[in-house]
Amino acid sequence: MNQNQTLFDRALAVLPGGVNSPVRAFRAVGGTPLVLKEAKGATVCDVNGRSYLDFVGSWGPLILGHAHPEVVEAIAKAAACGTTYGAPCEDEILLAEHVIAAYPGIDQIRCVSSGTEAVMSAIRLARGATGRDGIVKFSGCYHGHSDSLLVKAGSGLATFGVPSSSGIPESTTRPTRVLELDDSEALCQLLRKEGDDIAAVIIEPMPANNGLLLQRKEFLQTLRDETLKAGVLLIFDEVISGFRIARGGAAQRYNITPDLVTFGKVIGGGLPVGAFAGPAEVMAHLAPLGSVYQAGTLSGNPLAMASGLATLRALDREDGWSQLEELGAYLDSTLGQILAASASPARLVREGSVFWMSLQEGQPPRSAEGIQAGAAERYKALFHGLLEEGICVAPSAYEVGFLSLAHSRNDIDRLAAAVEQHLPS
Repeated sequence: MNQNQTLFDRALAVLPGGVNSPVRAFRAVGGTPLVLKEAKGATVCDVNGRSYLDFVGSWGPLILGHAHPEVVEAIAKAAACGTTYGAPCEDEILLAEHVIAAYPGIDQIRCVSSGTEAVMSAIRLARGATGRDGIVKFSGCYHGHSDSLLVKAGSGLATFGVPSSSGIPESTTRPTRVLELDDSEALCQLLRKEGDDIAAVIIEPMPANNGLLLQRKEFLQTLRDETLKAGVLLIFDEVISGFRIARGGAAQRYNITPDLVTFGKVIGGGLPVGAFAGPAEVMAHLAPLGSVYQAGTLSGNPLAMASGLATLRALDREDGWSQLEELGAYLDSTLGQILAASASPARLVREGSVFWMSLQEGQPPRSAEGIQAGAAERYKALFHGLLEEGICVAPSAYEVGFLSLAHSRNDIDRLAAAVEQHLPS
């Protein structure tokens, strides 16, 4: 009996689309999503008992791999003392101290329960701190599903945000402007024209939700310089890149310090966590000190704090980022060379332990506008070929993959060989 299909059929009756997050559905590639029952290290196992080599890693947080013994032990120890207090606990203080010591330019941090909540709160804080309403984002950057940022570009050089989901009033997105990535001229023009009305510019410094759209440091530096001139706060959304591509995230890797930063993924070690952080003078606008209200019953949850703290401590002790960079370099020399030598258009894009297979003509894009729609059709065949080989990658041509400390060179060899076999011509 195919337990996977049986359970997913039941899920379709009780969960919209059979999933609790649309990215888990296989709508973009076809077929039935895997229903997983357990995971360990670099491997996941479905309800049919089949194991898969996993390069999804729960979409990024599992930098140590699945069910890392130290993380599991920390969660179990915390749970034995109570699953939630609705009051301060020691581990939230320890985690805050750890994050602040690692990331440039931040003095204080506020923990929340998701990346979306972190970004939503950072935007509110920026508006409260500056007394301005306008927000600038970039097409191709995803900042969660809060109303003011779930927008697409309209027309014109510096466009008004247009809701990209039903249920969002246009009045909510009206203060949001959308620019193309890697367009310094458009950025400068907008800030000169509307800078006095703009509270913040938010960007994924390593955009990783629409392919891996690696940015030139020169563009990010222009962004930093121009926001400083205009008195506009610069927000780095490091929900994916934070503690993933370096101990100090993209800020350390590119040597550019933002005014505010949002975190998620890795700092929860596999449990639901988000956070936003900044200098003390900006964070002082938050309640209970200031007039910007933000609250959460489960914020600083003791299980999540213990999980995140165990993860960050293990990364520090094992010099995890150096190990991941070595694995990434090996991925370049194996999978990267196979893709580059292929008769079909394909390139490997990588930053640290994050990678993306760009299946389109020419050099990998740096903006959403440079993505070719035809690549998605070619990815379907590759996705299902890899799945047949027992390898899990994201069920979308525009989602990235993740390496973890649980992966080995043999795992990368296996991925490279399978891609070489199944890459469509």
